[in-house]
Amino acid sequence: MATNLPLANAIRALSMDAVEKAQSGHCGLPLGFADSATLLFQEFLKFDAANPEWPDRDRLVLSAGHGSMLLYSLLYLTGNPDVTLD
Repeated sequence: MATNLPLANAIRALSMDAVEKAQSGHCGLPLGFADSATLLFQEFLKFDAANPEWPDRDRLVLSAGHGSMLLYSLLYLTGNPDVTLD
């Protein structure tokens, strides 16, 4: 898990920055789930960041709406062309 720590910390930092910039949101789920999400995206989920519409991709569904910053951070860091820092 030590090799995943820099990416997990980047997810945490991006999520906190986004919540602060929006002056809205919740950091709890991104802070607590960053390690698990990093492991899922690096080791288990099948996806192609360059082709987000790939029909055979795996999906990660979070029922908690306050996890959206975690998903945005993951999509940005994995290279999804539709997600920017703006």
